[in-house]
Amino acid sequence: MKPRADKSRIFVYSSFLICVLLFGGITYLLWGKLHAIEGYEAWLWDHSPLMIILSGVLAIVLLGILISLGINLQRTKWKMVKSLEKTTQKMHHFRTIADLLYRSNIWPKGLKDYIDREYPDLSYFELKEFYKGKSKTAIDFLQESHHFGETENLFLELKSLLLTHPKEKYIPETITYPSSYAPELVKKWTEHKIGSGIHYVFGYRFGAYKDFLNLDAVFERHQEKILSLAHSIDSQEFEGYSFNDLFLARLWEYLTKEIIPRLAQNESFLERRMTPFMQYLYICFFVFVFFGILLPILYAMLSLGAVALIVSFSAVTSTLLFVLLTFYVFLSAEVNR
Repeated sequence: MKPRADKSRIFVYSSFLICVLLFGGITYLLWGKLHAIEGYEAWLWDHSPLMIILSGVLAIVLLGILISLGINLQRTKWKMVKSLEKTTQKMHHFRTIADLLYRSNIWPKGLKDYIDREYPDLSYFELKEFYKGKSKTAIDFLQESHHFGETENLFLELKSLLLTHPKEKYIPETITYPSSYAPELVKKWTEHKIGSGIHYVFGYRFGAYKDFLNLDAVFERHQEKILSLAHSIDSQEFEGYSFNDLFLARLWEYLTKEIIPRLAQNESFLERRMTPFMQYLYICFFVFVFFGILLPILYAMLSLGAVALIVSFSAVTSTLLFVLLTFYVFLSAEVNR
């Protein structure tokens, strides 16, 4: 997919270069004829109505496509808003589950006090990005022997879900549920595949962690609440599960593969203002209106000189060629987006 995109980009750049050269060539040719042929300026003006009509027709067509795409984009955004609301609510449920497990006695004795006392400022994101050298605490943490059966990373990973911004350090007594999650936080969740580490432990290595993760230490009412929340997230996916390692493995896999990617996708789409195809159409529309219609009118009204007509003819002709060469490329990219 990427090589095809690269070829399309090269083709567009090459087409643009050809059109720039065409613009320069036509300008040079017309400028030479202006000085070589008497009355050539009048000839240009006599033929400008044809250019104005052509530019007007093309501008109307491009404007029609733009309006149609704009309406369609608005409808899609409305659907995305509804989808984002549902996904955000599911993320709220996951964070409630994370909070219950974070504050439970599932962890080795002394782990929470150890992290809060020795590494209160350390976040899971800093730990995963230790190679950047921005956090000395993260490097110290990795070099230290913790004696908690490697559950420290799981604890920090779970803690990262309770944040509302990647730069937060402390978890409040009562976590908050924003109407929408900060794009920076969602990006970090996506980048570090939050939930995948917990899924891996419960799904593939729980036998090695049994002595350190005590599922029975989670209060029964909290187990029931977690199961109820999971059922609210996806009733079909979590139907028939009981509170055990298999359930927790599937739960966090669902977060990693379904919820966080969908949250990132929805937020990314809603942040978009105009697609590349719409930007392309608007630029072409602007060129046809300004150089093909307004410039000849200004020439007549303000006596700008023959150079205005020459630039007008050159710009419209080279832009028309650019549209002929690249319209299909941009349209294909829009359809496959």
